[in-house]
Amino acid sequence: MLEKRLGSLPVIADFCRRIDIAGIIDELCPIRDVALATHGQVIEVLIANRLTNPSAMAGICDWARAWAVPEVYGIAASALGDDRLGRALDAVADNVDTIVGTVGAAAIDRFGIDVTRLHWDMTSISLFGAYDHNDPDYPQPGWGHPKDRRPDLKQIQAGIAVSADGAVPVFHQVYDGGASEITQVVDAMHALQNLADTPGFLMVGDSKLISHANITAMTDAQVSFLAPLAAARVPAGLFANIDPGTTVAVDYVAQRDIRKPAGKRCAYRVTEDVMHLAGPRKTDPVHQVRRILVHSSANQHAAQAARELKLGKARTELDTLTRTAGTRHHPDTAAVTAKAAQISKKRRVSAYLHTTITTDPDTGKPAFAWHFDQAAIDTEAATDGWYALLTNLDPATADAAEVLRRYKGQNTVEQRYSTIKGPLAVAPIFLQTNRRITALITVICLALLIFSLIEREVRQHLAEQNQTDMVGFYAFDNRAVKPTARLILQALHDLRLIPAHDRQPPKIPTPGWLQAQLLTHLKVDPTRPRWL
Repeated sequence: MLEKRLGSLPVIADFCRRIDIAGIIDELCPIRDVALATHGQVIEVLIANRLTNPSAMAGICDWARAWAVPEVYGIAASALGDDRLGRALDAVADNVDTIVGTVGAAAIDRFGIDVTRLHWDMTSISLFGAYDHNDPDYPQPGWGHPKDRRPDLKQIQAGIAVSADGAVPVFHQVYDGGASEITQVVDAMHALQNLADTPGFLMVGDSKLISHANITAMTDAQVSFLAPLAAARVPAGLFANIDPGTTVAVDYVAQRDIRKPAGKRCAYRVTEDVMHLAGPRKTDPVHQVRRILVHSSANQHAAQAARELKLGKARTELDTLTRTAGTRHHPDTAAVTAKAAQISKKRRVSAYLHTTITTDPDTGKPAFAWHFDQAAIDTEAATDGWYALLTNLDPATADAAEVLRRYKGQNTVEQRYSTIKGPLAVAPIFLQTNRRITALITVICLALLIFSLIEREVRQHLAEQNQTDMVGFYAFDNRAVKPTARLILQALHDLRLIPAHDRQPPKIPTPGWLQAQLLTHLKVDPTRPRWL
């Protein structure tokens, strides 16, 4: 072969080496000295595959032949058959908790990640296959509420914790497919507490974080928490009765609004009160927590637009029913009543829809009339844009505006999940056992860790030079953009390596300008033929 694709392999290998992923796995999962590759080396190759050209297990060998895997990792492509990969996954599954904790701690230490605030969330991953016989020692595939809208498939669930510093997923855990999110919080909290090794670290999550049992556990462990109050638990009239004069503007600009004129940016206002949360038993302590009431102009406009849209569609269908009542389409009262109920439910207007159905005494035909209760619409409109956050943060260290700013990092967890199901190409998984599923999800999350560290490293190096953006990522477009891991890996994708031949050492053609800049930011020397 005259040339192989090198791509971002040297960068991925270097970042794995800095954390010593292979060393950590090999220490926990030793193998005979005569083996062609250790379990740690195989797992690092799987991480590289996920970040360069995600393949099924049966395709890893072909990928390794086409790419410079032997030169970078010192492993022959023929040693990466699916049986060998399966044995490596089995070995990882036996030590998955220790591997996750040790690798996460190593990443925090090597890269100096601030973990005083961690954002936690869970997602589902769909599975092909029946999985009727599972190992009870590992998470069980099952039916649930799939995020990818595949109710026909069983699922497994995964939770990740992302640092506020660089959105790095320093911890993950795999759960049963039917596990309730709200019941996993306490175990996750203890794991994160051990990982962060910081008294009173802040755990940020979604509304599943909030329950009396969870708050009791976090309070006893002296862990700070921050999460939204579920809409169903908001007391009636809370938002409508807020005095606008008591709210204060928040100095915060959302990432999506940075390039917009000031007048078109989302504006936030906050006020604060307290909320008392009682337990299911009379003997349970009543928790008093801070309740931050937030108004978002973007949320308000979105709610108004959504209401106008559904009201408009409901009007059209209700007017049609008015004309067709008593015809062959809706010949009697029962048919009209059923259709009106269908429209009300489908368009979600039952809160303000009033209907009247009468019958002509002479013909026996039904007549339909309707109107919307404007007062009910106005009452609902008064709550547009409002939501509530609950926290036990000390007001002396975080006022209401600061609480909102800290919560705003929660979307980074969702962004990392989108990476798992996007660039890392996690489609529905099909493996023989739930044991290997657990291990593969661990490999995917380790790949996400490297993915995020690459992005953080480039951005930090730019910040040291008082820069945030780079040019050259888009062909025929010199606009400056903030580098993302996906753009970085795409820019490095075309790097090539000429393998050793005729006693000549391997050679890398000179990288392009953008590639050279990125390699400098990442502190990776592109002239080295091996990155072990």
